[in-house]
Amino acid sequence: MKSLQDALYNWLTIKVVCDARPEDSAAKETLEFFDDMLTNQHHVSNIETTTDEMMYYLSYQQGEEIKKARYPRELIEIMLDQINNEPEKYENYPTEE
Repeated sequence: MKSLQDALYNWLTIKVVCDARPEDSAAKETLEFFDDMLTNQHHVSNIETTTDEMMYYLSYQQGEEIKKARYPRELIEIMLDQINNEPEKYENYPTEE
């Protein structure tokens, strides 16, 4: 994924799912994938998130620079809404260890 904005968007979308569904192993693995991409490909660290009624706000460090991004809640929460509306399609399967 070449675009930092796309990687941040995908990371935030799956983070919202992980926060709402801490037992969801697929969501955790996907979040780890985007964490790794942000760290290794885009050199992003120290991501902080806040939200209000309309937006999610990110503050993050890229190299030595502090940067910010924002995303509409309706776009970020679409995956979680879909999971909540059709939970039978998103069953959590245990991981093999």
